[in-house]
Amino acid sequence: MKIFQQIIHLPQARRGFHIITKEITNTLPQISQLKAGILQVFIQHTSASLCINENADPTVRQDFEMYFNKAVPENDPDYLHDYEGADDMPAHLKAAMLGSSVTIPITNGRLALGTWQGIYLCEHRDHGGSRSVVITAWGE
Repeated sequence: MKIFQQIIHLPQARRGFHIITKEITNTLPQISQLKAGILQVFIQHTSASLCINENADPTVRQDFEMYFNKAVPENDPDYLHDYEGADDMPAHLKAAMLGSSVTIPITNGRLALGTWQGIYLCEHRDHGGSRSVVITAWGE
């Protein structure tokens, strides 16, 4: 079995949902060496998350942002954790809802994503800063 791992530092992104599939595959070209395997992508932050969804129509990403802002509003008077502003606790809740990692099969040296699937960086902060992502691939 082969194992490859790399850490990528994504530049600061505006709040929203951003496709990062190419950044992931460009960072770990060794994926092409695996006939069958697994890719795990893990974000090292608690106020941003990862998910897999629509990679073509940008309105899907806009609707994701709209939905999560409605589901987890800012300035809720019941939040205790607000040290870094109104988006602080909502960002942690959104990240917990979506998760910190995605796992994708590798088939014949390529990610086995569906036709309309892409990996999203889900930035839940107005000023989240650079994000570190650990990319690990293993297989034969």
